[in-house]
Formats: sequence, structure tokens, C-alpha cells
Amino acid sequence: MSQDGRIDSMLNEDRIFDPPADFGQRAGGALVPSLDEYRRLHALSLEEPSAFWREHAMRLPWSRPFSEVVSGELPDARWFEGGRINLCDACCDQHVRAGHGDQVALVWEGEPVGPAGPEIRRLTYRDLREQAARLASGLERLGVKAGDVVTIYMGMVPEAVVAMLACARLGAAHSVIFGGFAAHAIAERARDAGSRVIITQDEGWRRGKPVPLKANVEEALAQLPDVTSVVVLRRTGAQVPWKEGRDVDFEELLASGDPELPCASVESGATSFLLYTSGSTGKPKGIVHATGGYLVHATTTARLVFNLVPDAGQVFWCTADIGWVTGHSYVVYGILPLRVPTLMYEGAPDFPARDRFWEIAERHRVTHLYTAPTAIRAFMKWGDEHPKKHDLSRLVVLGTVGEPINPEAWTWYRRAIGGDRCPIVDTWWQTETGGHLITPLPAATPTVPGSCTLPFFGVDAAVVDESGQEVPLGKGGLLVIRRPWPGMLRGIHGDRERFLQTYFARVPGAYFTGDGARRDQRGYFWIMGRVDDVINVAGHRLGTMEIESALVSHPAVAEAAVVGMPHDLKGTGIAAFVTLRAGRVTSDALREELVQHVSREIGALARPDHLRFTETLPKTRSGKIMRRLLRDIAAGREVVQDVTTLEDLGVLAKLAGDEE
Repeated sequence: MSQDGRIDSMLNEDRIFDPPADFGQRAGGALVPSLDEYRRLHALSLEEPSAFWREHAMRLPWSRPFSEVVSGELPDARWFEGGRINLCDACCDQHVRAGHGDQVALVWEGEPVGPAGPEIRRLTYRDLREQAARLASGLERLGVKAGDVVTIYMGMVPEAVVAMLACARLGAAHSVIFGGFAAHAIAERARDAGSRVIITQDEGWRRGKPVPLKANVEEALAQLPDVTSVVVLRRTGAQVPWKEGRDVDFEELLASGDPELPCASVESGATSFLLYTSGSTGKPKGIVHATGGYLVHATTTARLVFNLVPDAGQVFWCTADIGWVTGHSYVVYGILPLRVPTLMYEGAPDFPARDRFWEIAERHRVTHLYTAPTAIRAFMKWGDEHPKKHDLSRLVVLGTVGEPINPEAWTWYRRAIGGDRCPIVDTWWQTETGGHLITPLPAATPTVPGSCTLPFFGVDAAVVDESGQEVPLGKGGLLVIRRPWPGMLRGIHGDRERFLQTYFARVPGAYFTGDGARRDQRGYFWIMGRVDDVINVAGHRLGTMEIESALVSHPAVAEAAVVGMPHDLKGTGIAAFVTLRAGRVTSDALREELVQHVSREIGALARPDHLRFTETLPKTRSGKIMRRLLRDIAAGREVVQDVTTLEDLGVLAKLAGDEE
């Protein structure tokens, strides 16, 4: 181990996987066919960004051409100025005009499984266009106009996509709130956005149980005196609170709407949507995305990172909820304009059985699967027998998103799900970036388990020290982006100073991602996690992800989370929370074996000071481990942070009350 915490044994440099030789044949052609071509295009995209992005922007239906591709610098660069475009038009109307209106745009499967199987719906581009126009017409009658922000709080149903498209059709922005948030979080976000209209549904489904969406909105409304209308989709038919004159039936609004309402012509720089991100301190940040730049970036990354080709028999399944940016970019706005069907599933991956995902993939002939490392680790823990029940041979590309993936899970994903024939695109990006920034390309990039590899086109990524100077290869530092990119955030809603301080103050002249990273001798990027997830142990920087990967590589371990904890001698010690594979039993001997295993894999400096076994880890409804809560538990502090997204509140009580 080097003095800066570089962990050579975790670089997996001897485990490189070349793109499959037959990828282009199976994928409808390779859009970026080689590493040499990637390097040529990446150099071009940095040397001549206007020429590069103009070519990709012209794939979209501009109602008025842009006069300039990019102007200005970080933090206020502007993209495609003078141009006008509409997100809804790009997603459905353009395909109807081109004669593809009857092709399937959206495939949806509900969670409940009846005697005849699950509910399945297939919407064409014409269906989406008509429903978006009708709903937009209804929203217009409720007073929604261009520039307004409509709050959407729904489950994973097609009507949620229709609601997003309807807002876009009017030139209004939307703020989608994840269905796992509770009333206070809804009120906080809707109030900050200034929403007067909320779109929701009576209930959703999660693991066979109803989710009280309308009831949560009703509770939030006590803090939202400016809300004038609540549009309610009846999903389950449950009796829910209803206020005449304020509450509006979704289907009735749709039925009375104008199916020919045209799309508004929207300035490229106009706000397309807000998405709120929460942290351990401070109120949620309303990330502002523009229209033209975001759309160009989302569609270009989707097309090239996943090698999406229309009329090639592809079905794209991103398992993210549309309440997160991944759902915005890679369920809706990045996929629909490409004329490749996008799949939505309403419920949990293990309901009513642990093979539900693989059943869905087989039933709908999925070719591209994009999911989170946390889900992959759960699938791995459940065992190979579940995917083995189903034909997954149509899969062509596998993707990961949301957090760094440990090499053990990466390797399992490639073998058990991809049959050792599918490249894995391990994508790094953020709510703030709008789309992928560092990622392999499936036909071009040799991949290494655990590395997100190389920057996407137009992305000038670097690992720097506190003064902004690049650090040597192999040394850890701060991950920054030094040039504008089309999908970049335009601000934090209503808080210019917070925008500047959060993203542009720490490393002048660059966007600071908040992540630590390093580059190996190939120039590949390795994400070390959030800067506050990088532990400084006795003056050495250790990425928590590296220690987690070492633990998960032990045959007894299913999942692990590592955080820093106060230590009298070292300043910061290492606390590990571990869940075991089925059939393994906790013991002091196993605890010591795991501690020694980490020492062998990484070095004595990485030995956990505290290792606790737990049946499960605290996770959000979207599957992310809530490490900030584990930091409080490890430090013996009372948990006072926001836990509204925690899926199982009982986990905290078990962890906090576990005396060893």
C-alpha cells in the first residue's frame, strides 16, 4: 500500500475484459467500434466541442435552430442559445410525424400478479402523444402555464411519464418527488418549487402492500396553502381523502382534454425540471436543468453508452424510479427520442418471488438492463438459482448506476446475468450532471471490475489536489470536471450562493463533484466514494469502497458497508457492517476471520476497528445504503438526520440496540 492510501491489490489490473468480438453483430452494429475510435472522438470533442455537439444536437427536432452551440464558461455556460425545442415533441411527436406512431414506446408491468398473470400495458408513440396532449390541455385549464413548476408524486405507472410529458408540452417545468418520501419532505419540496398543482395517485404497490400516496399528499397540503389543484390517478381504487373543488380525477381530466394540443416552443435555456437532492445537513437542493443542453446530453449518452439502435429488436430496461435523475434520463428523456422501447416495472424486485426481475426480463425480451450495485448484491445473495430459471440470452448490454460497484458483484453480474457475453457499462454521474460523465462504451472500452474507466465525449475529468493541480496516477484526490458539458446543472432553485459554494468554490475554475477518485496507470478512473466516505486513518486516505470490496470478496459475506468512526489514537477508525450469505452463522471466530481477510486483501492499515453483523443494512427505497446513518450509529450518536427515504425504519432500531 502506498502512503496516500492507494490499494494496488484492489485495482484488478490483471482482470481486464475486452469487449465481446461479436458485440456489433448482436447489438445491431457497434456505434463506437474500438478504443482507438473512442480516443479519436474524445480528443475531437475536447478540441472542437462545438462541431462535436452540433452533430449530435442535429439528431433532435429543433423548432428553431440554435445560433451557437456553447458560450461562456463554468459555472454559467449556455448551450444551444437561440434554439427552441420541446421535450415532449422529441419523445413522441417527432416519431408520429415520421410515420412511427404505431411502434411501441413504453412497456409497463404492474407489481400485482393475478390468476392471469401481471397487468401489462404497451403504449405507442401515438398513445403517449395523445395522452400528453390531453393532460396538458387539462393542466392548462387548471392554470398551469409556461414557466410554472408542477409537482409530481406518483408510483412507477405510465401516467407518471404522461404527466412529465404533459408539463413539457406546455413549457412548464416539473418536480418529480420519489414515492418513498413522506409528507414533510413533499411539503418542503413543493413549497420551495412554488408549485400550485400537484399530480399524484390514490395508492401505489410495493411488495404487495399499498403505498398511501394521496394520504401523504393530503398531510403535506396542511403546509402548502398555495396549492390550488391536486390531480389524482385512481390506481388501486382505494377510498382516499377528497376535497371538492381542489381535487381532480386524472382520467376525467384526460378524457376532456384536447388530443391535438400542440407542443410549446421552448427556449433551449429554459428550465425543463427541478430535482431535489438531500444531504446530511441543510434543506434539499432543487437542482435546475435546462432544456436543450440536457436533452442533447441525455440522448447522446443513452445512444452511445448503451449502443441503442432503432428497429434492431432492442428493449431497454432501466430499473430506477422516475423520482430520481436516472429515471428521468434513462427511462424517459434519454430513451424515448431514440425510438427504442423503454420498460417500466411498478414494484419490488423480489415480489412475489426472488426471480421477478428475471421473469420480467424474459417475458419482455429485454436486451439492455441498467440497475444499481445494491440490487446486484441482493441478487447475488439470493443465489444463482433464480436467474437460472429464465432465458436471459437476449441480453446484450448490462449497466450499473448509483454508486461504485465492488469487483465481486461486478464479476457475478457479468457471469450469472450476462452469461460472460455482455459488456458491463459501469456509469459514473450525478443528479447535477444530467447524464453519464465517466463510463465505458460497450464495443470500445476494455473493462476492469470496479472501475468506471474513461470520460464520456466532451468531458474533461481530472483528479486534483486542494489547489486544483492534477495528482500523479495512482494517487487519490478530488474528482473535478474542468469544462462545461451540455447536461450540466444550471443552478440550485432560488439559491445562487449555495450553488456557487457547493460546486465551484472548493476548486476554482472547475465543477467539484464531491467525490474522491484516483486514476490507474491506464488512466482509468476509480471512484473512492464521497469525500466524506473517504477515511483518513492515521494520515492515510482509504476509500470505504475498497474495504467493502475486500469484505464482499470473502465467501461468507453478502453485503458490507464501511464508515469512519471516532478513534482515540488514529483520529478516525474503521467500522464495518456486514450481512452474511444464506446458511452462514455469525460468530466471534468469523468476525476475526473477516478482519484478517481485509488485512490480507488490502493491508493492516485497513483492518476494521469494529465489525458488526446485521441481518440487513439501512437503505433508501431506491436501494442506496444510507451510510450517513451508519456513521451516527458507529459513533454512538443519536440518529437525528432525515430518514424519510429509509425503506425499513426497524433496521435502525436493531442496529442501534445491538450490543455485542
